[in-house]
Amino acid sequence: MPATALYTHNRREEVSEVEWRTRVDLAAAYRLVALFGWDDLVFTHISARVPGRDGEFLINPYGFMFEEITASCLVKVDDRGVKLDDTPFDVNPAGFTIHSAVHAARHDVGCVLHTHTLNGVAVSAQKGGVLPLSQHSIFVLSSLGYHDYEGVALRDDEKPRLVHDLGQKTHLMLRNHGLLTVGTTVPDAFLAMYFFETVCTIQIRAMAGGSELVEVDPALIATAGQQAATVTRGLGAQLTWPGLLRRLDRRLPGYDA
Repeated sequence: MPATALYTHNRREEVSEVEWRTRVDLAAAYRLVALFGWDDLVFTHISARVPGRDGEFLINPYGFMFEEITASCLVKVDDRGVKLDDTPFDVNPAGFTIHSAVHAARHDVGCVLHTHTLNGVAVSAQKGGVLPLSQHSIFVLSSLGYHDYEGVALRDDEKPRLVHDLGQKTHLMLRNHGLLTVGTTVPDAFLAMYFFETVCTIQIRAMAGGSELVEVDPALIATAGQQAATVTRGLGAQLTWPGLLRRLDRRLPGYDA
């Protein structure tokens, strides 16, 4: 059954143009996570701040598979977890705990993306964490924090520690748990996760090869930001996002409903 059959109410005329654009991008990010095989049934989350609405953000309806998410079915909540939409769907309390903490502390962040991928969790369980083994890794290592596992994220008292460990970084490895990225926009957070997941996948495969590994010169990590800006001509995630949306239009259309 397609998502449009699960939830037929269209919110296009009920929200501002800027909120609708954010909803479309966020729904696209959910479907891209599914398309890339990063989803964990219904148990992870991506959230986006509602532009111009302090303390309000959008998150997935709990129980929807990621490939079913549409712009209209996303749930708008405030910073206390209270639903602001007339919707029959709830949100995952663990998702709210993590995402509300980051949004409250980082006003520069428009999107928070969290995954439980096999490769991401595997590296999060390795004492050494992310190793400088690939070109991709320098972009992650230049802005990476670690947060120790405290159980399923349900307690408010974990929020200050999580926020402290993230700091002003883009990537956060949740030990024994998974990966988290933040971005000014949804495309920014998605591209950061693409690199994070790719780095973890390369590391697991390289270590599985059993031979001695060659590490990247640490001096190169310090210049990663400059190199990224040069190679994307200053466009960052906006260089890749239109192509990703075209891929969705071919393979998983309907996210913008």
